[in-house]
Amino acid sequence: MPATIKVGDNVIKAGLRYAPTHEWINLQERSPRVGISDYAQRTLHDLVYVELPKVGQSFKKGATLCSLESIKAVAEVYAPVDCTVVEVNDALSEKPELINKDPYGEGWLVKVSVKGGGDSLLTPEAYAEVVKKQL
Repeated sequence: MPATIKVGDNVIKAGLRYAPTHEWINLQERSPRVGISDYAQRTLHDLVYVELPKVGQSFKKGATLCSLESIKAVAEVYAPVDCTVVEVNDALSEKPELINKDPYGEGWLVKVSVKGGGDSLLTPEAYAEVVKKQL
């Protein structure tokens, strides 16, 4: 299995699960990280502000987890699973552009404890089909 899948200029990282709304979660980690996909950060362009939730906040799948502000728009990030925030990426307060530079690495948004499974999330291959339809 390749480490990444390319759809146009968009990179989709293997080993993650994806929501159709362009969030990713790494369910293989003890405290899974959540972020937005390369496609999502490209669509938003240059991010200038990130409003992260507070540690301890709980979210139902599909609820607004945080918001991202770019020079073009404000976008909501949705919880890919029922979860509670256990850590936020404080580096984004000073450097929101980390999301643009490294959406699957340093640009992660929050770490969560998952309540229930991620059974309805998309595999990288299935998410690639979602991105293809939106290009």
